[in-house]
Amino acid sequence: MSTTSPERAIRRGAERAKAPRAPQLDPRERERLERAFSVPRARFLLGLPVAAVLLVWSFVGAGFDFAKLGEGAVNMGEFLGRLFPPTWDKFGTIVALLVETLQMAIVGSVLGAVLSLVVAFGAASNIAPRWLYYPTRWIMNVIRSLPDLVFALMFVSAVGLGPFAGILAMTVGSIGSIGKVFAEAMESVDRGPVTAMQAVGASPRQVVQYGILPQSAPLLVSYTLLLFEGNVRGATILGMVGAGGIGLELTTAMKMYDYGHLSAIVICIIVLVTVIDQASAIIRRRIT
Repeated sequence: MSTTSPERAIRRGAERAKAPRAPQLDPRERERLERAFSVPRARFLLGLPVAAVLLVWSFVGAGFDFAKLGEGAVNMGEFLGRLFPPTWDKFGTIVALLVETLQMAIVGSVLGAVLSLVVAFGAASNIAPRWLYYPTRWIMNVIRSLPDLVFALMFVSAVGLGPFAGILAMTVGSIGSIGKVFAEAMESVDRGPVTAMQAVGASPRQVVQYGILPQSAPLLVSYTLLLFEGNVRGATILGMVGAGGIGLELTTAMKMYDYGHLSAIVICIIVLVTVIDQASAIIRRRIT
């Protein structure tokens, strides 16, 4: 005998009653989430003229001159015209120095990322105690305030010319820049899992290992890739003070007015940086 229609309706009603209901969001919380981003009108109207005055003051103080820029455009055009055609008679030397630059960036990025991660544990307010947090932040600020060229000159005088000095400069410079970003990535994790682990008696090491690092890992990897990209470009500059890489060859070509060789170096650097940027972008898309 077939089941009657009322019986089917009763059965469907019972099944709906047993089915788990979607969590209901508080109306005030829903309103806050659905509210469009808006800047307070009073603050905007007050901040706009202040920003305009600050911008004009900066233009005047820095001596920025649109007229001089227009006059110099002719000279820039002449300089770019001298770069063509590039000469490839020293292509082997360029490739060897680019490989050295890449090796410097890889070693400097790995060492810098590892040391930055260690330092970031002391610079994250949700992990480190106050007696460790403030000195670590202060040290990072001091490192970040000095250009990598200063570290390169210091290490060149300490260990001599060559890529080793450049690696040390990139490693130390990374602690100030990427260490701060690592710490902020750890501070921005969801507090829910961390609070739950602390409530059940997890140790600080377990909270960091299972509650903070898994949440911040995609950001940490992404920032490490950005560090590597920056170090490839930075290694080019460090070579200008004798810290290895392609920079010294680039500086020599400019001083010797060897524009064809200079053009070949610039083209090879652009190709290398473009390939690394594209590879890093693919990796970041996969991890995020």
